[in-house]
Amino acid sequence: MSQDTFEGAACMYDVIIIGGGPSGASAGRRAGRLGMKTLLLEKEKFPRYKPCGGGLSEHALSYLDFELPQDLIEWEVTGANVIFKGQSVKTYKDHRLSVLVSRDKFDNFLLEKAKETGIDVHTGEKVLCCREMPDCVEVDTREGTYRARFAIVAEGVQGLVKTCVRPTDNKEEYGICVVTEVPAEEKKIEERLGKTIELHFGVAGGGYGWIFPHKTYYSVGIGGVIKDFPHPKESILEFLRDNGFSGEYKLHGHKIPWGGIKRKVAGSRVLLSGDAAGFVDSFSGEGLAYAISSGQFAAEVIAGICMQGKNLKDLTRYEALCRTEFGTHLKYSLMFSRIMHRFPDRTFKIFTSDNKMVDKYLDVVDFTINYKDFLRWALLNFRLR
Repeated sequence: MSQDTFEGAACMYDVIIIGGGPSGASAGRRAGRLGMKTLLLEKEKFPRYKPCGGGLSEHALSYLDFELPQDLIEWEVTGANVIFKGQSVKTYKDHRLSVLVSRDKFDNFLLEKAKETGIDVHTGEKVLCCREMPDCVEVDTREGTYRARFAIVAEGVQGLVKTCVRPTDNKEEYGICVVTEVPAEEKKIEERLGKTIELHFGVAGGGYGWIFPHKTYYSVGIGGVIKDFPHPKESILEFLRDNGFSGEYKLHGHKIPWGGIKRKVAGSRVLLSGDAAGFVDSFSGEGLAYAISSGQFAAEVIAGICMQGKNLKDLTRYEALCRTEFGTHLKYSLMFSRIMHRFPDRTFKIFTSDNKMVDKYLDVVDFTINYKDFLRWALLNFRLR
């Protein structure tokens, strides 16, 4: 064991953050700025490849306490082209809805912003388990055991450390996505998509396919509920062919939790954030906004106990903060997704036959209305029953 590792194992941190993605990095930056002695452990060396469409909404950007450098923004999006069985509707807003980023660069940037606050960051060090003790948390890696008063598990959907708080999701509680990058010239991408993204429904059970513009490539992917999406590889290959992409492309798969399902996200000394907590929009699959905000909330609640002398029971405030900020939104995203995919021919036909529906949905993406309001509006105007 190295000298640095021995010293890290011997000291007591206020909080250990497990995972260095957007949720963990956001928790780390907030913890550092609040003055907590913090250790962040990430199994990968950064920057690392992350399979993702790379959509970052204005809502997600609003949680950052710094400007995103222009060189990280690969494309700006103001509209969407929604396609279902040959029908399509294209709708624009008069302002930017989201930007497209490459997750390897974006995630690395967030982690560097966390490091600026002086926290300890160990990359390439995988956490093996996390134990809640009466007076602390013990976190094991191959380098040794670290101790802290609290821990935040931000390891994403595929990690198993979160099982110290809750069981893993069953097959009705998560989906699977397959994504690839198709190289292309910026001019060709501009000609095809402009400032829109393409969303293709009816190509995956409980999900959709997408084509997103980036500076030097298209992000092409398809995702759905795992129980209704039995052949993801064959589906993505067919989707690529149907949309004019005939080359050989490297495919990457990953799980995604369905948001809006009631999950336990807090133990006696451990909080789950981001995908580990299941905080994802069930219809769009968007999770970055909830990853960033939940990581920040987790750090703030723990800081209240560590730095302000609040009671250990105040850890439950974390759930209340998340519920107030986005709980209703995610709950109704699940409801809306189930309605749309239960009656796909009827509902998606309506979705792609009147641009009012897509235009209103873009207000949800913009977070000017939530899914509850959108669903009420849709039922009233289009009788989605």
